[in-house]
Amino acid sequence: MCTHMESEQEMTDSMQPVDRLLDLSGKVAVVTGGAAGIGYAITARLAEAGARVTIVDLDDTVAAIAAKDLGDRGYDVGSVTADVSDPAEVEALFEREIGIDGQVDILVNNAGIYPSKPVMDMDLDTFSHVLAVNLQGTFLCSQQAARRMIARGQGGRIINVTSVDALHPSSIGLAHYDASKHGVWGFTKNLALELAPHRIWVNAIAPGGINTPGVTATQTAGNLQADKASAAFGARVPMQRMGEPDDIGKVALFLASDMASYLTGSQIVVDGGLLLT
Repeated sequence: MCTHMESEQEMTDSMQPVDRLLDLSGKVAVVTGGAAGIGYAITARLAEAGARVTIVDLDDTVAAIAAKDLGDRGYDVGSVTADVSDPAEVEALFEREIGIDGQVDILVNNAGIYPSKPVMDMDLDTFSHVLAVNLQGTFLCSQQAARRMIARGQGGRIINVTSVDALHPSSIGLAHYDASKHGVWGFTKNLALELAPHRIWVNAIAPGGINTPGVTATQTAGNLQADKASAAFGARVPMQRMGEPDDIGKVALFLASDMASYLTGSQIVVDGGLLLT
């Protein structure tokens, strides 16, 4: 009969060292919206861990610059241009541009938009466009990636970037964004159920206020001084600061690695404690 001490010894012997748990060598990753802000930080962390990463972005110039910057640091990063809300472009992206022999091990659905507009001033085109990019884009990319993961039979990771707005509204003017992120969170849970038999783990990251170029642009458009707006928001956070893109990048690396070997259908809130208030 196995003793308690023998069981602990067997567990210790089977434990992988931390550097191997975080090693993504030989993995192929796709990061949508990966050229700037949170997406760039995620791309950098996955590439640093050894993955070959493809940045997917609408802005081909920014994406190429990001890929070159990371390539100059010794990382294996490329870039392609695609509109994730367009089914034909997403299919073409995965058919012709992604992976070797259809290999996709990690997909990060990060592409998203958040034009601020109160519901009473919003037109249907604006509402539909936000849902098309944020929610439909997540569906289209997940479906294409999952098909290839299932065909290879090696499992995989799908990581969806939601928001604290998937749990609680942050401000008036983001009803369309909140609807899309609630949708992505629901989609994440159901897709996790469907793909678990194929050893494909599906999880989400819900960022709080993060210092990104997009946030700065929104603040400027609202006639706010970015530094004052960030300071005011940071004062509301128990950690007393806005988040940085790498705060999300590190969590994405955790979810993409064997550190998260028994985690699927979960959403990790990375907000410095904001929702506690």
